[in-house]
Order: sequence, then structure tokens, then C-alpha cells
Amino acid sequence: MTDSEDASGGAGDGAGDDAATTGDATGEEGEAFTFDDVAVVMGTYNEEAAVGTVIDDIERVTDGRAEVVCVDGSDDRTPEIAREKGATVIEQEPQGYGVAVREAVLTPNRPVVVTTDCDDTYPMDALPRFLEKVNEGYDVVSGDRLYRGAEAMPAFNRLGNHAFAALASVLVGTRVHDTTTGMRAYRRGVLQDVVWTTNTALSAELLVRPAMRGYRVVEIPIEYGERAGETKLDPIQGGWEIGTGIVRVCLEERVRRLFD
Repeated sequence: MTDSEDASGGAGDGAGDDAATTGDATGEEGEAFTFDDVAVVMGTYNEEAAVGTVIDDIERVTDGRAEVVCVDGSDDRTPEIAREKGATVIEQEPQGYGVAVREAVLTPNRPVVVTTDCDDTYPMDALPRFLEKVNEGYDVVSGDRLYRGAEAMPAFNRLGNHAFAALASVLVGTRVHDTTTGMRAYRRGVLQDVVWTTNTALSAELLVRPAMRGYRVVEIPIEYGERAGETKLDPIQGGWEIGTGIVRVCLEERVRRLFD
């Protein structure tokens, strides 16, 4: 279902050479996608400490060519800062991580959509590598935080993320390394072709459903930095919702296969 890079152990390639892909492998007339074809999206909630830095980094790495979209439910200066930095801001009532990110990934019209978190934990310098992998023909490029240790992540969260990856690996039927990473690149057609149903577990769902449907998915190691600002996720409640969400999504996809 998924490939891996840089000796990360791999999630295997269960889909084989005839794996389904979405849209053209490159941009118009066979040309490779560039940052003019990329939208970087994020759900934001009270991230005034970091959102400006993240948008500045996207601007720097992409020479200002990538679109930036924030779906925001904040009651601090986050949306104001994002607009000042040139981002498109869609305001909504706070309804949870998945609701915001679902809106964010479905909003842009550009053919490549990159998700990130707005807390400055993800390396925007990795954006060229993500785009390169899309241009190689992958439908989903997923950043693996755990391969390099993710020392900045609290130990309890790190243990939980390893557990989620192990659970998903068993249920998906191929090795998955990091199910809950917030940094991925997608061909827009994948995001439009699948109905996304979870909230807290959406980051896992955005990997699991494409992998189980035969889309070409690759995981690449990325650095993971110290968070700016306070976390909004309760590790116990959130962990339960993510774990049960992974189980439900995998079972739904297995049932779906029976009727395809």
C-alpha cells in the first residue's frame, strides 16, 4: 500500500506497480509541478505564538509562490496575524481538529495540497522533498517524525504514536511508521475522491484510507521540533479517539473491499 524512503523500514508496496493514481503524474503538458501548483493548509486554534513564523517559513522556502490557507477557530490574534502574512483565512466555530483540517484540505484549487500544523514543529524546509515525491508519481507523501526519534515530542505522546502505527500496520496489512503526522502532501484528487469521516483521528484517516484503496503512498523521514505554544489535545481522550478511529476506518475499508 505504501512505500518508504531513506531506510525507514517501509510500509511496503502492497499496491504493486498497477497502484491507482489520481490525476496526471505532473502538471500541464507533462511539466513537473512547481510551488505555483501548491497550497499549504492548516487548521489553527490560538496559535499566535507560532503562526507568523510558519507562514514566513513557507514564504521563504517557496519564494512566496505557494498559497497558504488557514481554517481558524481562534479567539486570539491568530487569524489577524495570518491575514497580515498574506494567508487566506476561513473562520469557523471551533469544532475540533478534523473539522478544521477537512475544510482546509478541500478548500484550495491547486493540484497539490500540503498539510502542516501551525505550532512550528514541522520543517518547512522539507517542502521541496515533498513536492519532488509528488512529481515522482506518489499520491500521498507522509512525513515520518518517529524515524529520527522525535525527541521534542513528549515521551507519552511518542509511545502513543508508535502504538497507533503498530495498530494501523496490523489492520492495514503493511508497515506504517507514523499515522498521526500533521505534515503530508496530497494530490488534490485524492482528497476529493474520498469521504473523510473522523475528527480527532483525521490525520490517521488521511493516510489509512488512501493506502487501503491502492493509492501510491510514501513515508519520508522529517525532523520534528519543539512546540511553540500550548498543546490543545488531551493525550488520554485524544489517544482513545485516535485509536478507535483507526480501527473503525480500517474495518470500513475492509468491508468496502468486499463490495468492490
